[in-house]
Amino acid sequence: MTAVILATACAVVYGTADFFGGLATRRSPVLAVVVLSQLAGLALIAGLLPLLPGLASGPALLWGLAAGLAGAGGLVLFYRALATGVMSVVAPVAAVTSAALPVLWGLAKGERPQAVAMAGVVLALGSVLLVSQDRSPARRGGSRGSVLMALAAGTGFGGFFVLLDLAPDDSGLWPLVGARLSSVTAVALVALATRRALRPGSGAWRVIAAAGVLDMLANVLYLLAQRQGLVSLVAVLVALYPASTLLLARQVLGERLRPLQVTGVTCALAAVSLIAFASSGA
Repeated sequence: MTAVILATACAVVYGTADFFGGLATRRSPVLAVVVLSQLAGLALIAGLLPLLPGLASGPALLWGLAAGLAGAGGLVLFYRALATGVMSVVAPVAAVTSAALPVLWGLAKGERPQAVAMAGVVLALGSVLLVSQDRSPARRGGSRGSVLMALAAGTGFGGFFVLLDLAPDDSGLWPLVGARLSSVTAVALVALATRRALRPGSGAWRVIAAAGVLDMLANVLYLLAQRQGLVSLVAVLVALYPASTLLLARQVLGERLRPLQVTGVTCALAAVSLIAFASSGA
């Protein structure tokens, strides 16, 4: 149950972080948003290290560095997709893809969730697909590129989750330190090589900082959740984050929810209940 609670909280925080990230990329260059938000996240993890100590071993940092590269690539593509597409479509597409890789990884390494939990997994993935349904003519045009970027971003996020799972369990938050160092360095080098400006738009600092801090907080919750439960279940619960992104987009940006999307949110809640029921051993 601890893993279920942590993973569900992680989904809410991830969705909120993505909403802020999407807003920031509409006011500032994508690479600027990624670098500055990642720096904000690095500051947060530095402050949390004394609270959740661990062994700063070579494997912990190396797997973290690899995860950071995968996550940085996914984040650049994801923010770009959010800036050019519709949040309520881009976020679910990336979420399904990001959940698929950890589920396959968990099953490959011998995880065997209960039948009720697997039913929750299927329902969760289906709910994400329902949430992503948006066929209004005004939003179909020019959306194919953003969907393809969302698929690629989801692959990067899935790789991030799998690589973090390979880090030693006694490493505390050090894998996330390695991940942030590599992601900030990689994106900054890309910006320098392409001569892209890293200056955010006017008034975007707070939104970017919020996105970075929330994203890192979600990473911490994910790391703790996957150490408490099966990665194949944790990743699926985390993949429900588009529900909070969608609800924020509706409340703040006025994006309307279609009946299928409302059904998707309802199915997401039912999926969490099924996985929680199985995890409780009831």
